[in-house]
Amino acid sequence: MLGLMMNDREKQEIEYLLKREMDEILFDLKDSRIDHIVKRAMDERYKILFSLFKRFASQKECFKYMKTASNKKETY
Repeated sequence: MLGLMMNDREKQEIEYLLKREMDEILFDLKDSRIDHIVKRAMDERYKILFSLFKRFASQKECFKYMKTASNKKETY
């Protein structure tokens, strides 16, 4: 197990970076031009980022980034 100490400003910055990356992945998953193998890898990355995000964000913020059927418009 690893520990990490950070101040509120650093926490906000990590939260922002995670949100930005997750938004980008969700957007790209809707793109029909992207191969299904690549989408699967993107989906795995999203799961990792979301698990990190859950440690920093409030429950309300987590609900915004939970993958649902409406977010999953991919066909793989």
